[in-house]
Amino acid sequence: MVCFCFLVDQRQMTRKIKPVAAMCSRCGCSASVADMKIETRFCYVPFCWRSWRAVICTFCGSILRSYGR
Repeated sequence: MVCFCFLVDQRQMTRKIKPVAAMCSRCGCSASVADMKIETRFCYVPFCWRSWRAVICTFCGSILRSYGR
């Protein structure tokens, strides 16, 4: 009998943040533009990643708008 166990996970990281003159529509705090990255790992080895730019709230962390690259 053979048993295979695979571990796949995703991590979302914020790489670079710049302030912008905007407000969050949910909580009313300031927003900023950030370079985001999602990294998919298989058995702790990254094999796929995606980068994009998004406008995020600095207080609640919600993504208000995203721009593809």
